[in-house]
Amino acid sequence: MNIKEVSAEGLSRELQITVPAADLVAKLDARIDDIKGTVQLKGFRPGKVPAAHIRKTYGAQLMGEVIQETVNETSQQMLTEREERPAMQPEIKLVGEVDPVMQGESDLVYDISFDIIPAIDLIDFSTVKLTRPVVEVDEEKVDEALDRLASSRKDFEPRGKTAKARAGDRVKIDFIGRIDGEAFEGGTADGFDLELGSGQFIPGFEDQLIGTKAGDTKDVEVAFPEEYGNAELAGKPSVFEVTVHEVSAPKDAEINEEFATSLGMESLEKLRDAIRDQIGNDYTQMSRGHLKKDLLDQLSEGHSFELPPSMVALEFDQIWQQFQNELEQQGQKIDELDESEDDLRAEYQEIAERRVRTGLVLAEVGSKNEIDVTQEELNQGLIQRVQQFPGQEQQVFEYFQKNPEAMAQIRAPLFEEKVVDFICEMADVTDTPVSIEALMAEPGAAVEEKPAKKAPAKKAPAKKAAAKKAPAKKPAAKKAPAKKAAAKKAPAKKAPAKDDK
Repeated sequence: MNIKEVSAEGLSRELQITVPAADLVAKLDARIDDIKGTVQLKGFRPGKVPAAHIRKTYGAQLMGEVIQETVNETSQQMLTEREERPAMQPEIKLVGEVDPVMQGESDLVYDISFDIIPAIDLIDFSTVKLTRPVVEVDEEKVDEALDRLASSRKDFEPRGKTAKARAGDRVKIDFIGRIDGEAFEGGTADGFDLELGSGQFIPGFEDQLIGTKAGDTKDVEVAFPEEYGNAELAGKPSVFEVTVHEVSAPKDAEINEEFATSLGMESLEKLRDAIRDQIGNDYTQMSRGHLKKDLLDQLSEGHSFELPPSMVALEFDQIWQQFQNELEQQGQKIDELDESEDDLRAEYQEIAERRVRTGLVLAEVGSKNEIDVTQEELNQGLIQRVQQFPGQEQQVFEYFQKNPEAMAQIRAPLFEEKVVDFICEMADVTDTPVSIEALMAEPGAAVEEKPAKKAPAKKAPAKKAAAKKAPAKKPAAKKAPAKKAAAKKAPAKKAPAKDDK
């Protein structure tokens, strides 16, 4: 084997490798010799087929296998001799005509190009100072969670026959929907329970039933949304003849021992303990998000080395493709955003470089400290992923088992979390009490000390949107099932968010 370095600029390498034709022929002869005892051809006794006949019959196939194996072996040997680690799968291109090589008349010559992983000098992790925001679970949060749980399991009790329906009440109705006086498919239901204000039906439907009482018949005039899932109904005005049979008022479940046992808990105190643990687990996960963001920022800032161009390009392409998909889902175009395309590309380029840099650092830490994901951990991760697809568990399981790249997607985050834990054990980590608002904020936002007491829980704000000020796309309505769905509307979707992790 002859190795010729064509170029070596920065981390990029291009080499040309030549394998003499005689070496290929020798390997082909050895392969034929290995199999001749098992080859069975018509007209020959088993094991008695002449080598020349095997070469004539199977020579092209066998030489193809020899060439593939030779390329794999010689390229790996080259990397070993040069003590270089490719950042990604090297690109290999055969040089010259293939037929003479297959005939054993010409040398095998191929070009191989790749980027290498640079030498990385890891910082002293004991010098890393991290802040872990913490929030104690107080009983007020447990009470609030219990109240929400009871509210979600609310029941309804009939009001008087003359009671007029209010927002939040439930009405039992029959309805027939008509367009231009003709009833349409899926626009009829009997004995349907509709909670007024739930947004279950298309806009305007539920509002017109407020003030009705048992025994009333009312024509509800509404227009189907332009984006309604059924094209035959979209945008068309309609009239629903509605008969109200019963008006019921909401009644939250009473929080007591019976309520707890109805949820499968031994007692109300056990239910409170379970809720307290769940809130604590949620707080811990949010706290870890802040801690990890702090660590990754410091790892990126504390290490300076040249990045493999191919890795950065691939990462950027994936981020940019995701961004474009989100824009398309939102019905937006780049020229409608507040930032120019050049500014957005520069911003995402920085994110791509940060991801590659921190990824290489974490990989280096794992390699030097022999951190790996065990088969048991990988199996557990696979089970968790499979459980996300109820009803399709077997198909999803088989997909991952048969696709190494898919399994790598499960292994990667597990490996990252183990390396993060390893570094945090050496780092100087300080627990800092914060408000619940600070804990639920986007990781990386300023973390305040001395939290306000009894601060109400807030929903975590969305991360910085990929398309600034881009309104969420109007929801695509689901296809209406038979009878009761004609008047229903689809829930709105939240705009996807950008993540720089």
